Amino acid sequence: MYYSDELIEDVRRRNDIVDVIGSYVSLKRAGSGYKGLCPFHNEKTPSFSVSPNRQTFKCFGCGKGGNVFTFVMEYDNMTFIEALQLLAERGGIELPKTEMTSAEKGAAAKKHIMLEIYKKAATMYFRKLRSEEGKHGYGYLKGRGLSDDTIVKFGLGYCPPSDSGLYRMLKDEGISEEMLKESALFNYSEAKGVTDRFWNRVMFPIMDVNSKVIAFGGRVMGDALPKYINSNETIIYDKGRNLYALYLAKRTRQNFFLLCEGYMDAISLYQAGFDNAVASLGTALTPNQARLIARYTKNVIITYDSDGAGRHAALRAIPILKKAGIVAKVLNMQPYKDPDEFIKALGREEYEKRIKDATPGIFFEADCIKEEYDTENPEELTKFHNRIASKMLEFEEELERTNYMKAVSKRYALDYEEFRKLVNNIALGVTKKEESREDTTVERVPKKEQNVDAAAFEREKLLLTWACEEKAYCDLLTSYLTPESFQEGVPRQVAELVFKKLEDGSEKLLPATLISSFSELSEQSLASDLFQSGIWENMSGDKTKQDKAFSEALSGCIKADRQRKLEEAIKKNDGAAMQKLLTVNKDKSKLESEILKKLNGLNA
Repeated sequence: MYYSDELIEDVRRRNDIVDVIGSYVSLKRAGSGYKGLCPFHNEKTPSFSVSPNRQTFKCFGCGKGGNVFTFVMEYDNMTFIEALQLLAERGGIELPKTEMTSAEKGAAAKKHIMLEIYKKAATMYFRKLRSEEGKHGYGYLKGRGLSDDTIVKFGLGYCPPSDSGLYRMLKDEGISEEMLKESALFNYSEAKGVTDRFWNRVMFPIMDVNSKVIAFGGRVMGDALPKYINSNETIIYDKGRNLYALYLAKRTRQNFFLLCEGYMDAISLYQAGFDNAVASLGTALTPNQARLIARYTKNVIITYDSDGAGRHAALRAIPILKKAGIVAKVLNMQPYKDPDEFIKALGREEYEKRIKDATPGIFFEADCIKEEYDTENPEELTKFHNRIASKMLEFEEELERTNYMKAVSKRYALDYEEFRKLVNNIALGVTKKEESREDTTVERVPKKEQNVDAAAFEREKLLLTWACEEKAYCDLLTSYLTPESFQEGVPRQVAELVFKKLEDGSEKLLPATLISSFSELSEQSLASDLFQSGIWENMSGDKTKQDKAFSEALSGCIKADRQRKLEEAIKKNDGAAMQKLLTVNKDKSKLESEILKKLNGLNA
């Protein structure tokens, strides 16, 4: 699928990178840019930087970087075209209808067929529930306290324990055997032939955020195991990137979500009047699911089972939600196991009270930590205090950290000043360790497998970054070098774009625009690296130092370029070229002086 460079640039301009990334990641002002915790790897000290001037991002920890398209592609696991379409919609731009490539047509057709298969399956299961075959399943759901309206609202159904009528129906409608196998709705065996995977189970359709059926959960009605069978992942379903009932919860007027473990919990809450319940899909909460939640709310109340497994799952979910910028609380359902049991026993109003009394995530974690120690023993008590003091360091905002330190001091009968000192002492220890680790975490040079010379890449990075900042540097760059002076691959491609923009008379070059010329993530990341010279920021305001650094980089690049040309001339045995190159190959210091002199003339 093809879109013009002008249209791509228009979409990029309509989506300020700080606004877009800020909707996914908690960013804080840092000088002329913004910093935050990288969403692509685990870290405690922010190394993720966003530049509003360049409209780029860069993580100096994991090395990922690029423009707004790169970020969306990485974060949401999208192709360039998918990211462009999402950002176009966000920016209020209607993309023209363009012809897809044959590969794109094939992939789109397969997804369409798979969605049709699941839609037809959901319809058949729904009808079977109300038939004579499904009375056992219908009775089970009614026995669980579900109303007919709720059954219809969630499209619940039943898969009978018989030969697959669904398979025969889909075959009769012309669905290929290949697609039926990929659907993962059927079991194939020599003895029994083709049978429904979910036979004799109550069916819970799983819908995506756009209300399209993409998978199923099947629940046995007796004591047989496994209690639930969930759909395998397919071309339309990734369980770690979807949430049950999100298509309903996204429309809630509440400012928080209720996060459950299972389908029945979410359905019971919905039936009781809580339209903001979602559930993970047969898996512990994933970072992708947390980021999905963060698109709709920044507050979550965890309503996992009150048993040991549920508490452990809540402990695991709290930091994942926090990293996604979500404030988490934990609801206490004791003496009942789950929301379904609780509401049947005590009703909606009591559940609302528990919501209001939900424990902030940090207190829930601290209470669980406390259970690990015998706090009657002074040594054990000290260990507990050290553990919760360390937890305070997870709050980067000083005011927020202070407020939590005061609350924790009050909750656990600690002297605030003593507790504050303990937190500060631990912070100093952590800071020293982090500084020691981060001293070696400099701007990353592309991996060796990308065949990029590290020293040359650093010179090229400075030249291209600064050429985008000042016209004098642009003029010097083009007077001495050509795109062929840069390393082959992405560095040369970026140089070609820069030189072309300069020839076209562009006053100021924006790195984000140039990065958009690449559709592959690896290329965008490497191109982004070429516009991430921290030396510029470090020398901001000191023109003399800036000029000297630029002249050193330019002279180094010129020498390398001439050396490369000399080697080529030697290989070709081109005497005239060799003589000319040997004549102009002045020593580095004279070349730097020559460049500085020209630079002074341009700046005058």
